Amino acid sequence: MSEIFATTGTIAAIATAIVPQQGSIGVVRVSGTSAMYIAQTLFKTPGKQSWESHHILYGHICNPETKQVVDEALLLIMQAPRSYTCEDVVEFHCHGGVIVVKQVLRLCLENGARLARAGEFTLRAFLNGRLDLTQAESISDLVGARSPEAAQYALAGLQGKLAHSIYNLRAKCLDILAEIEAQIDFEEDLTPLDPKRIVRQIEQVATDITELIATADKGQLLRTGLKVAIVGRPNVGKSSLLNAWSQNDRAIVTDIPGTTRDVVESELLLKGIPIQVLDTAGIRETQDQVEKIGVERSLKAANAADLILFIIDASQGWTVEDEGIYAQVKHYPLILVINKIDLLDEDQINALKLQIQEPAFQICTAVGKNQGIDSLEMAIFEIIQLGKAQTTDMELVINQRQQAALIRAKILLKEVQTTIFGKLPLDFWTIDLRGAIDALGEITGENITESLLDRIFSKFCIGK
Repeated sequence: MSEIFATTGTIAAIATAIVPQQGSIGVVRVSGTSAMYIAQTLFKTPGKQSWESHHILYGHICNPETKQVVDEALLLIMQAPRSYTCEDVVEFHCHGGVIVVKQVLRLCLENGARLARAGEFTLRAFLNGRLDLTQAESISDLVGARSPEAAQYALAGLQGKLAHSIYNLRAKCLDILAEIEAQIDFEEDLTPLDPKRIVRQIEQVATDITELIATADKGQLLRTGLKVAIVGRPNVGKSSLLNAWSQNDRAIVTDIPGTTRDVVESELLLKGIPIQVLDTAGIRETQDQVEKIGVERSLKAANAADLILFIIDASQGWTVEDEGIYAQVKHYPLILVINKIDLLDEDQINALKLQIQEPAFQICTAVGKNQGIDSLEMAIFEIIQLGKAQTTDMELVINQRQQAALIRAKILLKEVQTTIFGKLPLDFWTIDLRGAIDALGEITGENITESLLDRIFSKFCIGK
């Protein structure tokens, strides 16, 4: 392996988030050949306690030089190969203060360990056969899950559901390759291959790959969420919409135009998909320098958003100012929110809708009375389905790296079919078929490069 992910020696890291006065427990994890030595050097147990694997000991962590007690703690022992990394692993479960946990880590480093790099514990688990690459990536997804649905998909990956699908696809390709190579080596002893049958087998594998590829957009949404910006003129109800939607007074609501001077964020869940809602400053011409900065930030937020909620005041109709804002944002996925409809009668509402020809998605609300939020959520979910996240009955989703490898495998399988239709010799059939097998192996880690491992595991948190 490269120096970035050298897997020799014993490593240590803080394995839990440490926040002053927030965490009750802090865990320092140690893995490697010196893990037990470090534990026995630092951890002193009262009475007769058994230092056996998968036992928890009670005692004190002490500085071996000064004999000073650093913390009263628990020690968890997991000896190889029955551990996360398949190496000897010990965990010091300390009180969650920042100073205490850092002191324990420093003692581990002073007594034979080195500081673990990002993802190095999981990398060792992968290299030692404890996990395949899809399971390793699922651990990262599980740690970073932003919704229960995202956590469930990550857990499915950790349990090997994605790996099982990939192994099956790769096995089918290997079977086809073995049959072709047997025909090449023993042509005189075997009946001729049926090209049509081989093509059908390849088409079935390609179809299964296509179904997996279809889950990538949903996987990306579950991991990163959808960024939604609320834009419009001042005092049309943008902050009121955010508060009504989030059921929380995140934004200041007054009748004074220009109250919101900066972007206010709130995170919601919509059918398992994280939604980051940005309430922006009202967009208008202004001489107020502070408000002008807010307007600039509003336009920047709109440009970076996946979806724009363009809100207008129904009582004022479709104004010239609304037209100007719409011209700036109409090229993005957009829902028009016609707010304050409680101030109009039905005929006035219908007349306003006739006046506004665009965009296709229009929702009427009275957010001050908490009306129309359900319709807005339905419209957002419909846009998600039409665009980024086609619904699927599959129990797993893939990430962008896995998607790229699957697309490459599918293209190569298509090339195999072209080769067969072109009636080229059997040797040519195997070239792209081997490439497809390698691409599938890259997903699970059976065919992987050091640079790719570096790129994958460097995104992990230290301690995992």
